[in-house]
Amino acid sequence: MCARKYRHPVGTGPAPGAPEEAAITEFGAAHAALADTYVGEDAVLTYARAQSARTGIRAIGPSGGACLRLLAAALDAKAVAEIGTGTGVSGVYLLRGMRPDGVLTTVDSEPVRQQFAREAYLAAGFAANRARFIPGRALDVLPRLADGQYDLVFCDGDPAESQSYLAESLRLLRPGGMVCFEGVFQEGRLAEPSHRDAQTHAVRELVRDVRESEDLLPALLPVSDGLLCAVKR
Repeated sequence: MCARKYRHPVGTGPAPGAPEEAAITEFGAAHAALADTYVGEDAVLTYARAQSARTGIRAIGPSGGACLRLLAAALDAKAVAEIGTGTGVSGVYLLRGMRPDGVLTTVDSEPVRQQFAREAYLAAGFAANRARFIPGRALDVLPRLADGQYDLVFCDGDPAESQSYLAESLRLLRPGGMVCFEGVFQEGRLAEPSHRDAQTHAVRELVRDVRESEDLLPALLPVSDGLLCAVKR
């Protein structure tokens, strides 16, 4: 999904009463399309993306997936936790960036979707022991994972639970590890003050908490539907 074009170019400032996030960038549909086609996707990702559409869930876009792969490689990630397995699109990108001996721990409330992801990982050539699938609600599962043992935590679950995911991620990450949140632009709702629903409010609070935390070094990337990333100091 392409990032939406916001009304206020950098330097002009948001309209009175609008959140600071309204002044993010001039990044528009043409730029997003170029970013999405730059790397390209193979048959495995195309099929996993089609399965995602059939099950009615939105997968991370190609540009966002490429960023995840890049970040996993830059971190030389051996242990990655994923909230929201989906049908395996993001997992394939993560595994392709991780170390050859790395393990992806992925959590989803729908075992059927995890089966699609399992098939995608195998089709991509990854051994079965490269991924650990845990079915269940994220906030029930995450407390069972070990403190400080993860290089990257990717959050693509319920936006209303974003702040709780952040708290768990900080516990799970090693110093120098990274947390990433997908979909923070909320299809343009983040920058529109008229949208006051609970989900958008929760994501606005997340964006501000990450930006203001002394424990995090953040960046908000205009790929897919907004990828919020932060390194744990």
